[in-house]
Amino acid sequence: MIIGIAGAHSGIGKTTLCELLLRELTKTTNNEGRFYNLDWGAIKYTRSSIYCSLSTDLQLLWCENKDTARMLKAGAKEVVWVQSPPERLQEVLPMAIDRLSHLGGILVEGNSAVEFLRPDIVVFLDSKKVDDRKPSAERLIAMADIIIQPILRETDQGANPFAHFVETGLDTLDPKVLLGLIEEGLDEKAVGKELSARAEAAKITCKDAREIAERLSVSYGLVGKMADRMEIKITQCELGCF
Repeated sequence: MIIGIAGAHSGIGKTTLCELLLRELTKTTNNEGRFYNLDWGAIKYTRSSIYCSLSTDLQLLWCENKDTARMLKAGAKEVVWVQSPPERLQEVLPMAIDRLSHLGGILVEGNSAVEFLRPDIVVFLDSKKVDDRKPSAERLIAMADIIIQPILRETDQGANPFAHFVETGLDTLDPKVLLGLIEEGLDEKAVGKELSARAEAAKITCKDAREIAERLSVSYGLVGKMADRMEIKITQCELGCF
């Protein structure tokens, strides 16, 4: 499971958001759902002008005030620091993922890294002003599953109608709420994948829709909602579930 953390601009608080998530994900009391008993790693991406590097040297990663040290303190079992120009990420990022592949989950911080990887879930941290956004921000908003905005913007909701929008600042964000939205987003993607695979001519039978819900352990309502979003008609209704 890979969760991507992106943001409108540098210094917006992506590492702080990683810390909040890691603390919640690694709590000993977190004993429910798909996150139970998972070890989490993290990848910190830093843009460089020319060279590529991949570091797992703990002496370097634990340097005081480094973002990598903050991730380790927050509960990450292992951290990989990737430095690269965006156009050379294909050389080093797969190696970083491979280094952490024995763990249950990975947090990836950095816009270019998130855009390259296309994680299972993308969380985007927005700014108060649209003018503050990097050029890459619009693309990341379009692919984000969860968008945290201090002020909700209708234009963004129109550009990405499938995203969950959370109207809050980073300082008042409830990590439990965020974790719940991540779980919901993962369920929605799983249902969407099944509907795409089993629908024919934008239609699926009620029986097949129920089977999807039962196999994925999600509600009939979620399957119905995703079918509506994807403009897939549920036919041959038997029990009125949809």
